[in-house]
Amino acid sequence: MNEQKTELKLIHMEDVVSKEVNWLWYPYIPFGKITIIEGDPGEGKTTLILNIAALLSKGLPLPCADDIPYEPMAVIYQTAEDGLEDTIKPRLEQAGADCTKVRVIDESEKELTMSDERLEQAIIETKASLY
Repeated sequence: MNEQKTELKLIHMEDVVSKEVNWLWYPYIPFGKITIIEGDPGEGKTTLILNIAALLSKGLPLPCADDIPYEPMAVIYQTAEDGLEDTIKPRLEQAGADCTKVRVIDESEKELTMSDERLEQAIIETKASLY
C-alpha cells in the first residue's frame, strides 16, 4: 500500500487572530458552524433538532430565545441512522417545517465525513438557491 504522509504544519497561537462567535441560539448553536447532537437512542435528539429546523425554516423564534424571530432560513440536516422517507420527512411535516428550505446531502454513493468537501459545497449551493 502506497500511503502518502501528510506534512506536519504547526499553527502558532500568537499568529491566530481571535474573533467573536455569532450565535444562532445562544449558548447552544453557533451560527454558520457544524453542530453535532449526540446521545443514546430514544433520548429525543431527532425530535429536538427537527423541531429547531422547522422553526428556523419558518423564521419562528427558538425556545428560550426571548421570542426573537428570524428571517426564514435554510437548514442542512444530516442523519446517520434515520430514514428520510419514513422518519425525517414525516417529523418535519409534523413540526410544520417549510421543507423547501431543508436539505440533506445525498450519501448514497459515498458516506459523508467531517472533512468532506461536500459540506462547504452544500452551504454555498443552498445559499445561492435561496437568494
